Amino acid sequence: MTRKPNTATRRLRQDYMRLKKDPVPYIIAEPNPSNILEWHYVVKGPESTPYNGGFYHGKLIFPGEFPFLPPSIYMTTPNGRFKVNTRLCLSISDFHPDTWNPAWSVSTILAGLLSFMIEKSPTLGSINTTDWEKRQYAHQSLEFNLRDKMFCELFPETVLEIRHELERRQELDQQIRHQSTTSEMSSLIREQFQRDQSPLNGAMTNLAIIVGFAAFAYVVKYVLRNIAWE
Repeated sequence: MTRKPNTATRRLRQDYMRLKKDPVPYIIAEPNPSNILEWHYVVKGPESTPYNGGFYHGKLIFPGEFPFLPPSIYMTTPNGRFKVNTRLCLSISDFHPDTWNPAWSVSTILAGLLSFMIEKSPTLGSINTTDWEKRQYAHQSLEFNLRDKMFCELFPETVLEIRHELERRQELDQQIRHQSTTSEMSSLIREQFQRDQSPLNGAMTNLAIIVGFAAFAYVVKYVLRNIAWE
């Protein structure tokens, strides 16, 4: 049975209102203004995961038969968990229409995506990287997303948050470089002082020896003179 296209539109509008009223933790989503069947989302990496500090942009492509058929799910931002611009094989995606439940909403899909992202279960479209590599992707994701026109148009508040974070990182880097330079200068000054002190210490030691010998010679001479007078 063919479903009317406006069924998907009506349902997605309802899901959008529910999502705004009750957001999914760590995720925001917006439909493409020119095509409500194309949604874009941003996952903000949870604190207790190697994705912490990262922002991960992706998209959901809904069929005209939604909610009776599931969407395609893509990740756009490099992340160390999923291949980019590749359909992801998840139980909530169009890879598994047999397990799809029409009662599931956009919020359900996004929550499921996040849950699978922070796990390590392999699937078609996933990749195997270390936590250290995932943290590197998280660090690089900020500037990557700022080069994405759709990301910047749909998520202006997130763009501001990312810019503030990049400025904070830049200031921190400058402080670290300044402290490093100051430490290096202090070390150089100490080394130079020690080098300058070494010849001076040697000269003072030699002078003390000479004075000591002179004093000893004078005493011997004085004693010998007194013996001669006696």
